[in-house]
Amino acid sequence: MSLDFTVDSPWLVPDDGSFKVRKARTAPPKHAPGDDAQKALLRESVAQLDDLQKILFAHDRRAVLLVFQAMDAAGKDSTIRAVLTGVNPAGCEVHAFKRPSLEELDHDFLWRTARRLPERGRIGVFNRSYYEEVLVTKVHPEYLGAQRPHPGRHPKTFWKHRYESIREHERHLARNGTVIIKFWLNVSKEEQRQRFLARLTEPEKNWKFDTADVAERGHWPAYQQAYEDALNETSRPWAPWYAIPADDKPYLRATVADIVVRTMQRLDLRYPEVSPAERTQFAALRQQLEDEA
Repeated sequence: MSLDFTVDSPWLVPDDGSFKVRKARTAPPKHAPGDDAQKALLRESVAQLDDLQKILFAHDRRAVLLVFQAMDAAGKDSTIRAVLTGVNPAGCEVHAFKRPSLEELDHDFLWRTARRLPERGRIGVFNRSYYEEVLVTKVHPEYLGAQRPHPGRHPKTFWKHRYESIREHERHLARNGTVIIKFWLNVSKEEQRQRFLARLTEPEKNWKFDTADVAERGHWPAYQQAYEDALNETSRPWAPWYAIPADDKPYLRATVADIVVRTMQRLDLRYPEVSPAERTQFAALRQQLEDEA
């Protein structure tokens, strides 16, 4: 059982600059399976991902980086947890990037995430990422003051250069064995409103609520434009963006897991092979251990 996923599926963002947020789905396709079927798909993908991660770790030639971006309450945390629930923690690292520290502000905007890139053999997850620097800072340019950009920057080329830096950064990582998969969890404004209400009315969810999140809803159109620009500027074959409808969480989780599994299956991962000399040595050692019985 698997999702009907191909490279020309609606949620794969093209790299020709034609992606439009207004065309992005905020609900699963009509032909999508129901919740029970989606949960079954997720369980199957989680089991496959567990096997693939073991081979990735043993192969030790590639790394996988999963980038998650979304508006608040889109389901990033729960999706990451659901998709990676079966993966050995020793082979996976999740980093959530919040407001930058003073030390991070004293470096270029890619520095803090570059320090957290996955090693070969591991899956790395960025819950928010360097893309905040062309999303939040684009909607709130007043935040750039804390970054103290060099005085020679030109306002007309500032964002162009940031997109260029991101593309070059991701191309460099891809050339050196890191597989990059980027997900934009596309939650609708109405669904976000309902989830915020749930956080306010259900005591066990109160801790999730941040008063600033409601204020950010006032910038919804600006954020949608910022996402459209970022996805168009940085979706490339070596670092594709996937715009996933996020209103239906079972569909969201099953789709993300399926894309990760299918991408890793194309990597030609395999367990390392031992040499004839090592096999001879292993046979002798096995015999030695059996003789001890």
